[in-house]
Amino acid sequence: MAAIRWQFWLGLSFFTSVVMATLAGAIWLYYLAMDANQVPINKLVVQGELVYLERSDVRALLTGEPLGSFFSADVNEIRQRLEQMPWVEQASVRKEWPDVLQVFIVERQPLGYWNAKQRPNALVSTKGRVFEADVSRIEVLLPYFEGPENAVLETLEYYQQVHELLKINGHQVTALRLSERFSVEVDLLAGITLRLGREAIVERVQRFIDLFPQIVRQRATPIAYVDLRYDTGVAVGWKQPTEKQERE
Repeated sequence: MAAIRWQFWLGLSFFTSVVMATLAGAIWLYYLAMDANQVPINKLVVQGELVYLERSDVRALLTGEPLGSFFSADVNEIRQRLEQMPWVEQASVRKEWPDVLQVFIVERQPLGYWNAKQRPNALVSTKGRVFEADVSRIEVLLPYFEGPENAVLETLEYYQQVHELLKINGHQVTALRLSERFSVEVDLLAGITLRLGREAIVERVQRFIDLFPQIVRQRATPIAYVDLRYDTGVAVGWKQPTEKQERE
């Protein structure tokens, strides 16, 4: 009987010790997690194919405010802060023991400028989102889009319809304008404006492509515009010759 009693108290003591140790460990971890100085985040790793966004921009944003400790840093809150940056399409954040914060950025890709006369820093992304950013970071030729603010997707849809067709035939679109009445005009790199109207846009572009060789043979004067808003045929406007061209 004494042996049984002794084993009981020994087991109870062991169990109590385990519980107390676990509780003490939990309390220690709690205070450790609440104290950023105990397990601080010392390393920030920024990954992703970045063209317009500088890694220093990301570091400046995240180090501008305390990140907290490895335990207390909120990865969802950090991700939300990152996704408020103009050039960030999507961000993911994770922690790596013992002191690393890993950030992966998917950069927002600009398709062109949006209503630049009224909004000089406005861009539209390949996903149809208008955003304000530092346009001086863009080093490639992008088209200019003009249209109603509530018709961004419609404007881009017209661009997609004409861009590839013109491109494979040697013409580059530099601007597309969509009027309030949804009438389309397109500027080409060669300095020609295509007046396409409101319907049969693709067919009218194809008509321009078919007739272009004949048009350029008519006169040596550069073309100002080609009006394709007719069932058949086109109207051509010619640029006024410069004084130098007139002397020649």
